[in-house]
Amino acid sequence: MKFMVIVKASPQSEAGEMPSEELMAEMGRFNEELVKAGVLLAGEGLHPSSRGARIKFSGDTRTVVDGPFPETRSLIAGFWLIQVKSKEEAIEWMKRCPNPMPGESELEIRQVFEADDFGDAMTPELRAQEERMREQIAAAR
Repeated sequence: MKFMVIVKASPQSEAGEMPSEELMAEMGRFNEELVKAGVLLAGEGLHPSSRGARIKFSGDTRTVVDGPFPETRSLIAGFWLIQVKSKEEAIEWMKRCPNPMPGESELEIRQVFEADDFGDAMTPELRAQEERMREQIAAAR
């Protein structure tokens, strides 16, 4: 099972404050543990929302809104993509994570959809298309 672990933004991350050398070292050690266990698929920090944009959809209309965005609690400062056997295992791994922000912070763990989750809507043709795209992505790396 794949899970995305979302690091919620903080006022500090939205202000563009970089983590301390100590936190970077702690996170590096944690990420190494994930890699050695074969759990980590990807993980990155994100620039503040002031450097981002949102695209709003309304029918055929697209509206671009530049950041920063309000409500820091709903913003993302970074993520991990992990592959484990269960949500419980994902939770156990993330409980070992260093606190990613000064003061209080929050991680959100969300399971990633897989082809079987879509049932009959994922036709054999769509499954084949999905597989071709995954192969192309892997080959491009």
